Amino acid sequence: GRNVRVDTRWGTPNAGEIRRQAAELAALAPDVILAGGASTMEPLLQATHTVPIVFTLGNDPVGSGYVDSLARPGGNATGFMTYEFSIAGKWLQLLKEIAPGVTRVAVLRDTSQAFATSMFATMQAVAPPLGVEVIPVNMRNGAEIERSVESFARVANGGLIPVSSAAAVRHRDLIIALAARHKLPAVYWDRFFVDAGGLMAYGPDLVDQFRQAAGYVDRILKGEKPADLPVQASTEYRLVINLKSAKSLGLDIPPTLLARADEVVE
Repeated sequence: GRNVRVDTRWGTPNAGEIRRQAAELAALAPDVILAGGASTMEPLLQATHTVPIVFTLGNDPVGSGYVDSLARPGGNATGFMTYEFSIAGKWLQLLKEIAPGVTRVAVLRDTSQAFATSMFATMQAVAPPLGVEVIPVNMRNGAEIERSVESFARVANGGLIPVSSAAAVRHRDLIIALAARHKLPAVYWDRFFVDAGGLMAYGPDLVDQFRQAAGYVDRILKGEKPADLPVQASTEYRLVINLKSAKSLGLDIPPTLLARADEVVE
């Protein structure tokens, strides 16, 4: 536009490259920075304490130190949470509903993300009444994921839940392939896993977070401060089920679950 300049940096799996890009953006002294995903926030906050930052896809902004509180962020950052920890319990419940025979669940997590520990703790609390044991599986690289899932799958009645992270997105094709190969029912947090062949997803509309973030960027450009703009959580969630994947796993989806689905992929 005539009065707006946009400088873009694309995130990579390389943490050092993300830090370099964050420093570059901060050095430009922009009026506001839009950050997508948890992997960019820590480098940006290290690079600047003054440039306003609007984040999306935040998982635990208070626990991660991005803001003082959700209602009053207090610093130079605010934005939008992907979801609260309670959704992890919902994933486990949905997995048990679509595959009642599951008694063991491998939880794929990136241990470098603090919120992953809290998500796993939520599942641990929900698991006993469901008759399920949850087992943590680290996601440092593709080889580790493959070894761990193959080892887990040697015992019957298993299921799979990846906790949201850049690592899970990066290795999504591998995770979906392993779930199919070892006949592991799996629940994911976003529909792009279902589109790629995953069984089921339950989570917020992530694209909508960027639409909402544009509103915060506009308000900051008009003079408001991030410290005064509350962090907001997603309020609408979508359940998507892949019928072809269910059939390949030998699952009969309960009619009550199908009725609740926002979308069914044939």
